[in-house]
Amino acid sequence: MISCTEFIPAYSELFKFLEKKAGKKAVIDFWNYISDNYLINLKELVEKYKLKGCWLYWSKTLNEEAADFKMELDERNNIFKIIMYHCPSKRRLLRIKHMKPYRDYCQHCDVLYRRVLEPLGYEYHIDLSKCDKAKCSIVIRRKYSNPFLDKKITGG
Repeated sequence: MISCTEFIPAYSELFKFLEKKAGKKAVIDFWNYISDNYLINLKELVEKYKLKGCWLYWSKTLNEEAADFKMELDERNNIFKIIMYHCPSKRRLLRIKHMKPYRDYCQHCDVLYRRVLEPLGYEYHIDLSKCDKAKCSIVIRRKYSNPFLDKKITGG
């Protein structure tokens, strides 16, 4: 079976192709499509478990990708953090000598996850200032407390 990381160079090349053919908007439209159609699991987990849903989602996906990361969940203060010490996708792209990675490759994480989380009432902050070293961080927090929304999310 082929690992998902084997497809990382192809994704990078696809992003470059889309931008060359139709501009950056085409890349973002593609990322939006991916978010809307393939991140349903994240949405469902957050709707059911709130911030703990983020923990459940990323603890599975980041471990499957063999990422070097730390996660923090503070449900009392409504905050979830990921500190990525080594992103396996970006690290793989940086090690390939025969191709240049798509310059905005790491922005897909911003577009994909923001699109799911913000409509559910969460702030999504990503720091990509160290993505040239395959490092980043994400902070997700509840925007507000709304008893009706909280009741709807937890099914209570």
